[in-house]
Amino acid sequence: VHLQASGGGLVQAGGSLSLSCAASASRFSINGMGWYRQAPGNKRELVAAIPPSGSTVYADFVKGRFAISRDNAKNTVFLQMNSLKPEDTAVYFCKVWYGYGMESWGQGTQVTVSS
Repeated sequence: VHLQASGGGLVQAGGSLSLSCAASASRFSINGMGWYRQAPGNKRELVAAIPPSGSTVYADFVKGRFAISRDNAKNTVFLQMNSLKPEDTAVYFCKVWYGYGMESWGQGTQVTVSS
């Protein structure tokens, strides 16, 4: 499965950005979809994840500010980021879990929040 992410960019603190990530068509079913981020010098960390149906998962540092959603018909996952902080600056990666235990990563998109 190939992932194509879009969105991101530069925004002032307190602003909003949205990300989207579309998965290519596959004979395998798309299971979970999620977003991770990695800041310079830091490990890649989970931001949010969403199963095909049911409860979403958020990292504590984005709860109440970010919202993950998906369009199953288009195999696309979205991340709406509000009230952005300078510490949210990172490269954001989308990830999907598909088939039987397989996973794929998107290419990463830069989000920069200025103070």
